[in-house]
Parts: sequence; structure tokens; C-alpha cells
Amino acid sequence: MFTRELTLAGLLMAACTMAQAQTETSASDAAAARTVAALPEPVGNLEEPMPPSPVVEDAESDAAPGLDASFGIGRPATKEEIAAIDIDVMPDGSGLPEGSGTYAEGETVYVEQCASCHGDNLEGIKETGAPALIGGRDTLATDKPLKTVESYWPHASTLFDYIHRAMPLHAPGSLSADEVYAVSAYILGRGGILPEDAELNAQSFKEIEMPNADGFVEDPRPGAM
Repeated sequence: MFTRELTLAGLLMAACTMAQAQTETSASDAAAARTVAALPEPVGNLEEPMPPSPVVEDAESDAAPGLDASFGIGRPATKEEIAAIDIDVMPDGSGLPEGSGTYAEGETVYVEQCASCHGDNLEGIKETGAPALIGGRDTLATDKPLKTVESYWPHASTLFDYIHRAMPLHAPGSLSADEVYAVSAYILGRGGILPEDAELNAQSFKEIEMPNADGFVEDPRPGAM
């Protein structure tokens, strides 16, 4: 009996000693200096934290790092690089480049560059995702409208712009202006919009009247193009 009570007393003393040691250790840790990252500086009057910026500050610049200054990467585009992508053709034909092409020349371009996706007869190939380019007139108001260059597009200039910029799929932008004029003449000729002896250039392109030219309305919002 005495031995058991002595053992219990010893265990209680040991437990108290461990608890006291843990309390002292925790207090010591709390009193020690802690290392933390500095808070970000506020941005303007919003008092929102601004993340550290990788900008290399320029002593001669008044720009705010991370906001107005350069991040030390990239460079301004050259005039040549800008010219290479500044190829927009507007609905009125402005932007059309120099060059020309015929229906016959366009047929060759189409066979070599377009037929594998759009089909031999411009009918489109479902498996490639390429749409039909001709047909579909008078279907837009039906239950099964067919939107093609012939039936839907209101401006011929859109055809030139898109082909020049994005076609052929495997090498977009690789066709010369002459080739784009030629294949445009071929597509419009197959759609019955131009005669097969037509030759397209910047001037004649502006004179094309598309079947659905009156199928769109102008945006009535102020300042809309």
C-alpha cells in the first residue's frame, strides 16, 4: 500500500515538473525576436499593398517602379515588325496592298493551298472543320441558314483580309498579295459574284457588290464604328 502511494506521488511530481518546463519554454520563445517579411508599401490613396517590383530603377526616370517603368524585359517593336502585322483591310477597301490576281491563277492557288480543307468544290469538309465558302443564298432567314462568303459576308474586303492574315491554316500569312487577290477572285467567281475572267486588284476590289451587302444594320450607339 505504501509503495503504491509512493509511486503515484512520484509520477505526479514528474508530471508537474514537465508542465512547468514546457511553460517556461513557451514564454521564452514568445519573448524571443521573430523574423517576418516586411509589409508591402501602400499604393496611392487606396492603401492597398503593392507587391515588390522586379523593375530596375532608372535614376533619371520619374516613373514609379512596377507601375510606369519598364520591367527590364522586351523592347519597342521596330517599324518593320509593326508593318508586318499592320495589314488591316477595312470595309471600304482602304489598306488593300498593291498587286493583282485572276480567277485562273486563283484556281491553282486554291488547289494547292485550300482544297485539302475546304473541298474541291468549296463545299467545306466537316472532318477538317473548314466551312463551305460558297452557296447558301436566300437561306439566312430559313430554319437552316448556310453562312458562306457568298451568302453572308457583306464586304468583299473581309475575304482578302482574312485570307491574307490567317490562311492557309498550316502557314497563315504565307500567301503573297498577288496570291490572295487571285484566290479571292476564284472564290468570288465560283460563288457567281464575279465573272470567271475577272482580275482583282486594290481598285477593282472596292467595286465588288456582295449579295448580302444590305443584310446588316449600322450600330446605332454613339461613337460606334
